Amino acid sequence: MFVPFYEFMSKKRNLSWLVVVLGAATSVFAYQSPQAASDQTSSPAQFAHDVPVMDGGVGPCSVQLTVTTGDGKPVYAAVIKVHIAYGFGGFHKLDLQASTDVDGKANFTGLPVRVKRPPLEFQATKGPLTGSATYDPAGECQAKLHIMLGTQPPSSSD
Repeated sequence: MFVPFYEFMSKKRNLSWLVVVLGAATSVFAYQSPQAASDQTSSPAQFAHDVPVMDGGVGPCSVQLTVTTGDGKPVYAAVIKVHIAYGFGGFHKLDLQASTDVDGKANFTGLPVRVKRPPLEFQATKGPLTGSATYDPAGECQAKLHIMLGTQPPSSSD
């Protein structure tokens, strides 16, 4: 026999039963283990180690870059830029930029396999320091590159 909800809830005993059931259900769904709770909280130190990923969204290729100084120390917040011309006649253009994490790393994903005028040149800068690395996605679709930053000699103008 079907009893309408308002009649069912009119009895105090049924109301208290519903409160107990809802409370138990809430505690079951809201419970988290201490490990899961600590995984959700991120400190600035953990955030600094997250490798930045710049997705071009135009292909399957990717590059993992590591930027260091001349003595091999990773460079934090170095800016890496690349200009990509791709597609028929190179009419499609893409300018990507990412900064490195505390380990000097940055990833570029979603790069096209075929580009106009390969190789691509990834240019990194941090203050007065500069460096670059070249990459041809047709030769190696998934690559790991290293950029060593140094001071650029002053250009002489004649």
